[in-house]
Amino acid sequence: MTTPPKSGSALNLATVALSLMVGGLGAWTFLAGPTELLPVHWNASGQADDWGTREVVGSVLLGMALLTLLLGGGMGLAADRAEDPARRRALGYAQLVVVLSLPLIGLLIASASLSGTTDIGGALPMALISLVILLMGAFLGRVGPNPVVGIRTPWAFKSRLAWDRSNRLAGRLFFIIGLAGLLTAPFAPRPLGLYALLAAIVAAALLAAIESWRVWRTDPDRQPF
Repeated sequence: MTTPPKSGSALNLATVALSLMVGGLGAWTFLAGPTELLPVHWNASGQADDWGTREVVGSVLLGMALLTLLLGGGMGLAADRAEDPARRRALGYAQLVVVLSLPLIGLLIASASLSGTTDIGGALPMALISLVILLMGAFLGRVGPNPVVGIRTPWAFKSRLAWDRSNRLAGRLFFIIGLAGLLTAPFAPRPLGLYALLAAIVAAALLAAIESWRVWRTDPDRQPF
């Protein structure tokens, strides 16, 4: 799981293919989807609290597809142009995180909205959310400095050591959280399981941000503000 893609063109192709898949679903939803109101937002308990038309859902999916293409494609172009192999690999991992997260999130939104699901606090939605977190965590620790993916604190941008250590910590924590969510999804009480998952994600991000500050403060090669 930790081996970067050997072919940048394959990852670029996957970026385009997944963007077209989500975009195609968005276009179909916009033009020919269900005519009744669909759930478009769920609160922290996993209960739907806002509804919209098929045009709203279709527009969200088209936006996710465009975002995947722009961010993933941008990372791919930057990786292709990087002369340093280490930099190329680091940007490739950033592209991989985008490709593994945004399209999956778009498809989760589509499945919940189009099926009329008003409660995403159950075992299956929690397991799918956990899977996205696990996949992100598997590669986040190898992402190099960039403006889109990773723990992008001011201190991480001023110290390469802070960037590497904070993102490695975030990757490990996200992987553990995702794995724990997958294993406990069938048994977690509702909605406490979803609460715990969301709280763990926020805590992991905060810990990684603090780690970036701590490492920057002690890094002799840090850049000043």
